[in-house]
Amino acid sequence: MDATIKQDIKRDCRVVSVQDDIVVIEATERSQGLMKNEVVYIRPAQGKKHSEEAHDIRLKGEVLRVQGKRADVQVFEDTGGIKVGDPVEQTGEMLSVTLGPGLLGQIYDGLQNPLEQIALRSGFFLPRGLHLGALDKTTKWSFSSQVRMGAKLRAGDTLGTVQEGRFTHRIMVPFDVRGEQEVSWIQEGSFSVDVPIARLVDASGAERQVTLAQRWPVRTPLPKRLLDSYASERLYPSRQLDTTIRVIDTFFPIATGGTACIPGPFGAGKTVLQNLIARHSTVDIVIIVACGERAGEVVETITEFPQLDDPTTGGSLMDRTVIICNTSSMPVAAREASIYTGITLGEYYRQMGLDVLMIADSTSRWAQAMRETSGRMEEIPGEEAYPAYLDSAVRSVYERAGVIRNNADDAGSLTLIGTVSPSGGNFEEPVTQATLNTVKAFLGLSSERAYKRFYPAVDPLLSWSRYRAELEPAIAERLGDEWPARIDELLQLLHDGEDVNQMMQVTGDEGITVEDFLTYHKASFLDLVYLQQDAFDAVDGSTSPERQQRSLALIYPLVNAEYAFDDKDAIREYFTALSSEMKNINYAPLDSSEYRRHYREIEDLAGKAGLDLAALPQESN
Repeated sequence: MDATIKQDIKRDCRVVSVQDDIVVIEATERSQGLMKNEVVYIRPAQGKKHSEEAHDIRLKGEVLRVQGKRADVQVFEDTGGIKVGDPVEQTGEMLSVTLGPGLLGQIYDGLQNPLEQIALRSGFFLPRGLHLGALDKTTKWSFSSQVRMGAKLRAGDTLGTVQEGRFTHRIMVPFDVRGEQEVSWIQEGSFSVDVPIARLVDASGAERQVTLAQRWPVRTPLPKRLLDSYASERLYPSRQLDTTIRVIDTFFPIATGGTACIPGPFGAGKTVLQNLIARHSTVDIVIIVACGERAGEVVETITEFPQLDDPTTGGSLMDRTVIICNTSSMPVAAREASIYTGITLGEYYRQMGLDVLMIADSTSRWAQAMRETSGRMEEIPGEEAYPAYLDSAVRSVYERAGVIRNNADDAGSLTLIGTVSPSGGNFEEPVTQATLNTVKAFLGLSSERAYKRFYPAVDPLLSWSRYRAELEPAIAERLGDEWPARIDELLQLLHDGEDVNQMMQVTGDEGITVEDFLTYHKASFLDLVYLQQDAFDAVDGSTSPERQQRSLALIYPLVNAEYAFDDKDAIREYFTALSSEMKNINYAPLDSSEYRRHYREIEDLAGKAGLDLAALPQESN
């Protein structure tokens, strides 16, 4: 039997050496030539290791570097059992993913293997060499064509549609075709993803069958050829992404199709914040890439999302979500590929004119995977042993976000938010700095605020957003022409309040003036009632743009007023009572009787301090 197996094995290359998950291979006379990023399969001569079944194992790897007839291969699985001389199969295909209907609601590993199907087949411990199709080939999709025979099409044009949940999923001409294609045959009906639904003929007469699914290499931006041929167009981000997190939407906005990073030390609340952003943001599709995080956090996400309601439709949140899992216990090599897998899926749905949000948690683990691989390949290291090309690698990831007008003249977006986990909260380490040089919104989490149980722990004194200036017309249209300047005033108040707080740490309350003490309490009030939210409250956990506008219209006159307090005790008592009532308003449904009652209490408190809120036009009671 072993002899028969060896006769069937393709021997394009052979193993020369093995070092951890880096295997050096050498081309044989049967090889068609080695190619960077090509996928190869290593076939260990041993068919059994530990508790694995005695089946023919094919270990997937990717060519990282080609040197003459030899190449360094990054193996995505345990390399135990591989020895010198083992045969290697070449595929001629770069590391790619399958794109088509059925992606939504799925949980994949970094190589797009469906984890639920693998668990059903092999249990909870994943065996080596098991590769399953990303899309279920038994599910049939009702395909409706939008073109007729004889139509002239190009890559990215729509052939027809299928209904994927609440989304109209466009079946597009494969993105890798070149030049004009003529539709020589097309059919309608219910088909699985591997059944041909159309046939295309190019100018030379070569035919190509098209199915509902297609393949695309993950390290190549999907719209690259479409942009080069001017079939699609990259647009400037002009809309704000509503996350319903007040500190982000008001002070540090993110553009739809923009980039942002959330760095923070361990325990600062990155996972909770990103899950709420994924749940409540105004997007169509959410892709979560769990890259190297602890398995416990990933399991929590996997179990919670199917049980959560989509705030837009009321259905399950998983109906619009794809989860890519590569935990810290999975192979390092696959962790590095998981980011690119998630981005490619996001680009695919963006090309349909949908708004996509991708959250990568965390890019630090992804960079660490690159560092390990670079070290094993004996490349010249950069700062803290990260590869010298770390900056360009980080930039190449975030640059794939953006707004694209597709072939059908519809605009879609891919917003990319990456969390960074710097050791000890050190924002000067290489991954954080490389990310800061690339993204346009920086939401720095503070361990000090996290330990005080402030949520979100976004530090307004560290964070910034370059989108504030770019989105100023949109902010003015939403809140009013005066609000961009008022937000600057509120940010300055937070900085002034922190300056006073630093003085108080040295001198105490007695060492500062009444005016400075008032400034400190104004800033503390703004921080407590607006920057902080209760993630576990059904009302305060998510604040709509309308409610944010009304809250700001109430808070601004309270912190901008010229009070005439005589002593510090009066200031402290006033803002303590004011904060309590404002927090109660945050917990009350908008315009409910409870909301109105607490609003009247705030009016009374302000009136006793000489401020007439009833005369203000911004808010009604």
